[in-house]
Amino acid sequence: MEKIDILSLDLNELECKLEALGQKKFRAKQIFQWLHVKKIFDFDEMTNISVQLRATLKENFCVNRLFVAKRLESCMDNTVKYLYELEDGNFVETVLMEYHHGMSLCVSTQVGCKMGCKFCASAIAGYVRSLSASEILMQIYETEKNSSVKISGVVLMGIGEPLDNFDNVVKFFRLVSHKDGYNLSLRHVTVSTCGIVPKIYQLADLKLGVTLSVSLHSADNDSRSRIMPINKTYNIEKLLDACRYYINTTGRRVTFEYAVIDNINSAVNDADTLSDLIRGMNCHVNLIPVNSVKERNYKSDSVQVKKFAAQLEKRGINATVRRTLGSDIEAACGQLRRDAITKNCKNGGVDL
Repeated sequence: MEKIDILSLDLNELECKLEALGQKKFRAKQIFQWLHVKKIFDFDEMTNISVQLRATLKENFCVNRLFVAKRLESCMDNTVKYLYELEDGNFVETVLMEYHHGMSLCVSTQVGCKMGCKFCASAIAGYVRSLSASEILMQIYETEKNSSVKISGVVLMGIGEPLDNFDNVVKFFRLVSHKDGYNLSLRHVTVSTCGIVPKIYQLADLKLGVTLSVSLHSADNDSRSRIMPINKTYNIEKLLDACRYYINTTGRRVTFEYAVIDNINSAVNDADTLSDLIRGMNCHVNLIPVNSVKERNYKSDSVQVKKFAAQLEKRGINATVRRTLGSDIEAACGQLRRDAITKNCKNGGVDL
């Protein structure tokens, strides 16, 4: 019998599973809090439930753990990058970042990515599968344990396209924000998408309160299609219509991510085109200097990034340049996973 992934069950689901096993419904809340508040994943350590129930849990349920395969800590800004090995031997990346408002964690939602954005390292090693809700959640729990910090914000901006793993991502939202569990406000959670338009509408209708971050990276369809294949399916006009719907439905501001790439989208007239495109929207533009990836020949000139930002501000668009974090530890998404596959990195890892 295949055991049930208990960490992916919300409280109501856990109550139903326990009742089906002849257990009292109230036990579910006790177990839920052991898992999500105390972060205890060994059933034998759940001391306020009976030995018999602990045995039942071990027989019917499992906790899918993550293992630190590699841990890199920046000497420049306290950024910590984790390469986690999953139970099935696959790898994902998680990045812990320190900001003035607290500790933020960038988590992965898939093993690899299907989207094929040309400047991104995530898809280079290939797509394997989506992560379960528990595997997304466990990136928070294991990182807090390893780094002895409390996470105050989460961004779904690591390996994978979150909206391509929609059901598990929504379940993660409900788990991480549950009042009897981790209890993180979803106002402190950001989900990033390259632009799967139908899922943006679907997410808006759920009114969960998460911040939507859209990887735009170009203001015209021809150049965006060259660097982001998703644009051939959902073009800029369709994408912006979905963003306006999200803003109007949720009352939340949308962030547009824009990687400023030399000789692709970095000219002053590109900034003017972008300004005309999003003027009047409740939005913010986050300009991103491109991380160097050895398989890709894309670069950013810091002076041009600043000029681009200044032009947006001149045109009345709220824009900032993302602070580069972890530049000395390969903090671009996908690089550690790619290297791990190449080098056949094992459990236990190095650089701990």
